[in-house]
Amino acid sequence: MIPYFELHTIPLGPIKLQAWGTLVAAGFLLGAWVAARRAKAKKLESGHVWDMAFWILLSAFVGARLFDAVFYDFGRYLADPLAVLDPRQAGYAMWGGLLGAVAALLVYTRAKKLDFWAYSDAAAWGLPWGIMVGRIGCFLIHDHPGKFSNFILAVNYPDGARHDLGLYLALSGLIMGLIFLLLNRKPRGKGFFVGAYFVLEAAARLWLDFYRVADARFAGLTPTQWFAFPLLALGIWLIWKAGQQPVRDIL
Repeated sequence: MIPYFELHTIPLGPIKLQAWGTLVAAGFLLGAWVAARRAKAKKLESGHVWDMAFWILLSAFVGARLFDAVFYDFGRYLADPLAVLDPRQAGYAMWGGLLGAVAALLVYTRAKKLDFWAYSDAAAWGLPWGIMVGRIGCFLIHDHPGKFSNFILAVNYPDGARHDLGLYLALSGLIMGLIFLLLNRKPRGKGFFVGAYFVLEAAARLWLDFYRVADARFAGLTPTQWFAFPLLALGIWLIWKAGQQPVRDIL
């Protein structure tokens, strides 16, 4: 079992950095850097990746907050609507962030007349590594406690050993990144890695959310699990579609 410890701030001389925000920012930068390298390797303009990263960041945070407000904590935001505008308040949902990021990427690539799927694949390539680092921030502040368990990776909370979803999601990011490396051993059509990310992320969340506690549920499932079903189907379709592309186009 993993001993319980909390790290909410990181002292840096006279400055104290918020652990969660710092690691989320570090994860975003790492993901953008990996995506830029992937774009360059695919003969795309890596500069566009950095440009779109700014808009993706803004759109993802807005989407994450709105998804949380609508599906997870509607009563709190109804009582205090201005709280949705306060970035210091807790409450961000991964799926909302993903929808916001896709919207920003779509608008940017259309405005610049770029290949949406080619740049989306590059962005998807960086996502697992960014998630891995960002979710470590969730683990350090333990904002996703799970059910009681004696599992070897359970965290010994003050009230007993529990699954810690922050830790599991960080590990799922690492595993996803390694799977991407294996899948990259042969040429893939455009949209393949977007589809692969959707499938792997949706499958992970469908499974892991059963271990959550204190989350909103509809018919026994969390909003994240309900949204994972169409995402899983879309991911499977994208993988199939990528496989239908002529070899000369893939190469």
